[in-house]
Amino acid sequence: RDRRANTAGGTYFFTVAVAERTSGLLVGRVDWLREMVATIRRRRPFEIIAAVVLPIIFMNRPGMPRV
Repeated sequence: RDRRANTAGGTYFFTVAVAERTSGLLVGRVDWLREMVATIRRRRPFEIIAAVVLPIIFMNRPGMPRV
């Protein structure tokens, strides 16, 4: 179920951290992460205001469409 708020033009911030802090998983699979974000954007359109990928943290600030 889609749990985002239904606020047209709203902005949000979220952080995803990996459980294994020494893995470097996110930077090692940044192409996969980019594909997943693109897939989600096709299904549920949003603007990427800012995004940061670090070895163990992915931070994103998406903006919702003004519909």
